[in-house]
Amino acid sequence: MRAAYASTIDADDPLAALAFGDRPEPTPPDPDWVTVEVRASSLNHHDIWSLRGVGLPAGRLPMILGCDAAGVDPDGRDVVIYPVVPDPADPRGMSILSEHYQGTFAERVAVPRANLVPKPAALSFVEAACLPTAWLTAYRMLTTKGRVADGSAVLVQGAGGGVATAAVVLALALGKRVYATSRDPGKRERVAELGATALPPGARLPERVDVVIETVGEATFDHSLKSAAPGARIVVCGATAGYEPSVNLRRVFAMQLEILGSTMGTPGELAELLELCETGGVRPVVDGVHGFEQAPDAFARLLSGDVFGKVVLDHTA
Repeated sequence: MRAAYASTIDADDPLAALAFGDRPEPTPPDPDWVTVEVRASSLNHHDIWSLRGVGLPAGRLPMILGCDAAGVDPDGRDVVIYPVVPDPADPRGMSILSEHYQGTFAERVAVPRANLVPKPAALSFVEAACLPTAWLTAYRMLTTKGRVADGSAVLVQGAGGGVATAAVVLALALGKRVYATSRDPGKRERVAELGATALPPGARLPERVDVVIETVGEATFDHSLKSAAPGARIVVCGATAGYEPSVNLRRVFAMQLEILGSTMGTPGELAELLELCETGGVRPVVDGVHGFEQAPDAFARLLSGDVFGKVVLDHTA
């Protein structure tokens, strides 16, 4: 079958480590696993990091990349794949598809049956394939961790990336006032078109917010602290611009702030997200859709840094 996979590791030129070609058919390692026909998949920066060798040592190569996908299960049902799988070989007791088990950038992928969530008919395969990692991460950050239902205003740092853009759309869909920062004027314009108040990094907000979605890290963390209302939740899922910020602890305890880490979500939260998309008319922001055979072009697009929303592979094109 055809697949996009890491053939080697190249920390300096990750695209040089990417191959596209024939790979063996998936073999379910357990009776509780099934093979899914992939209809669409979407890229994450996790895939770029894998090509650089972060979390993917050379001893596991070749490895089919990809965490996110939607497709058809052996019973003919349209499904979305939850990408976190039990993994006794990993110290965490779990791993994400494409770390120890072959990923979703293939014609077919083997996954635990319990990881299959029904795809709503209202969502296309391309739209559904955007949701399991970045959008699920944003949903959990807002709801389970951020308790956004108890607040009225949200700040999203670093809008333009997959998680941050998802957080903007979802917070608006949940009826919140949303402020979003970006260094890029073009991305600020796109964020404003979504319905948020777009600001440059560090700008003073018109009000303090109840929830901060922090995907940037050191470069924006002080602004996140200063923008937080008493009792606010600052939810962190990434540190693309540094992971050792200086934290004013007096502000943390005086304002009774909560700093919360968050990663991914649960299958139940993915089902909730799919329901929100179906009933609330929410649709993922898609940067572009590439035919499956153009997977290298999709990787180049993601690596360019100009992406706004998700980069998707249409396996039927």
